[in-house]
Parts: sequence; C-alpha cells; structure tokens
Amino acid sequence: MDLRLIIETTGRYLDFAGVAVMVIGALVSVPLATRRKSAPDGGGRPGQSLYRQYRQLLGRSILLGLELLVAADIIRTVAVTPTFTSVGVLAVIVVIRTFLSFSLELEITGRWPWQKDTEPASTTGST
Repeated sequence: MDLRLIIETTGRYLDFAGVAVMVIGALVSVPLATRRKSAPDGGGRPGQSLYRQYRQLLGRSILLGLELLVAADIIRTVAVTPTFTSVGVLAVIVVIRTFLSFSLELEITGRWPWQKDTEPASTTGST
C-alpha cells in the first residue's frame, strides 16, 4: 500500500471523527445537561441554568472536534502536499480554528486558556 494513500486515508478518518464528535456531542449534550440539572446533588455549578450547562457541554465537543479537524489538515497538508500554497491555506485554517478554540474556551470556563485555574466569575451574583 502506498504511503501517500495511507496518509490521505488517515486524514479522511480524522475529518470524519472530528465531525462525528461535534454531531454526537450536540445530540448527547441535551440529555446530559438535563440529567445534571435534575440530579439530586444539583449537578453542575450552583445557580447554573440548563441552557448554560448545554452550552458548556456543546462547547467541549466542538473544541474536541476542531482539534481533530486541525490534526487531519496538518497530516494531509504537511505529509502529502507540502507546497507553499497548501501550507499557506493550512496556516489560515489553523489561525481561524485556534481563534474559535480560544473563544470557546473562554465561553466554557470563563477564562483564557493561559490564565491560572481559578474559579470563574459567579453567574448568580452572590458575594
């Protein structure tokens, strides 16, 4: 089997896995958020709405899916066709997806990825 074909196939499988993670994550996030909200221990953080829990779960699955899609693009571009044009397109794709990842991380945790692990601002307004 040709190495180029193996790399292309690996890239396609990672693309599929990235999309599948996002779709399955969107479908599974609804029952998980509902179950967390209705759990006897209150699930999630205190005062956190069902919508907010759903957004956090969905954001996590989108982040994972984006990571898989970036990995697939890197594998296909660098290993198969390393031309200046393809590397430039890859750089733009990685920059856009990195910006999306940072935005999602901020939305999910309430802090930037490089900030220390501290408790995010409370959504209930308590002191």
